[in-house]
Amino acid sequence: MRDVTDQERLRMRERPPGRRVMRQIWRHLGFLHWRVDPGDVAPLLPPGLEVDTFDGAAYVGIVPFTIPLTRAGLLGLPMAPAFHEINLRTYVHRGGRGPGVWFWSLDATSRLAVNGARIGYGLPYFAADITMGVKPGEGGTGETVDYYLRRRGSPAAFSARYRPAGPVAPAAPGSLEFFLAERYLLYARSRAGLRTARVHHAPYPLQLAAADTVEQTLTSVAGLPARACAGPPALIHYAREVDVEIFGPRLDNQPRVR
Repeated sequence: MRDVTDQERLRMRERPPGRRVMRQIWRHLGFLHWRVDPGDVAPLLPPGLEVDTFDGAAYVGIVPFTIPLTRAGLLGLPMAPAFHEINLRTYVHRGGRGPGVWFWSLDATSRLAVNGARIGYGLPYFAADITMGVKPGEGGTGETVDYYLRRRGSPAAFSARYRPAGPVAPAAPGSLEFFLAERYLLYARSRAGLRTARVHHAPYPLQLAAADTVEQTLTSVAGLPARACAGPPALIHYAREVDVEIFGPRLDNQPRVR
């Protein structure tokens, strides 16, 4: 197993060549993370991917947010109405290259988004009922977000109230915040092998955050052992909004390096 260098992480921050497939706005993001044993994550990854770790630990993240805008291509034609989304993820690489995200699940309220991402990207999207309420904070302290999810036809569920609790501080390269949030490459499984796709956006306007009454069954439905994400998340962040470019999927034929 090879470690991922800071230079490689920074390389993934650069805008990829080519034309974007779509543009989205992501708003009111919560980053809820649990520190876990890499041995709990590795058996749930496809061949060719390795667990990306920070100081020897793996991380499992649940990221709720909302998408008020989706536009197709360079012309910016409207593509889908506003919808809510949440993902369950961990962090991976291929032999020290391509640090990215592996999604166990992505739930969304838009059937167009669910079907399009499943067909076009091979991502494990699911249709879900999601409610999200945003209340202004007192004294200009930021918003409080109430988020509730139930996946249709499944016991997978999530509920939490989260809010920013610190100043905006974009993640510095080499920090744990950068490792967790600044991810610009995703992996997905296909019959022909692993697919990859890139996103590009300005660094998240991250803020340390707090969360109340976090309850979820997403991790157990995904097959993670109960001990992995028992108790409250170890680290919580909030980002109010980013403007995101999304690029098309590619088949990843990179050989596995050891």
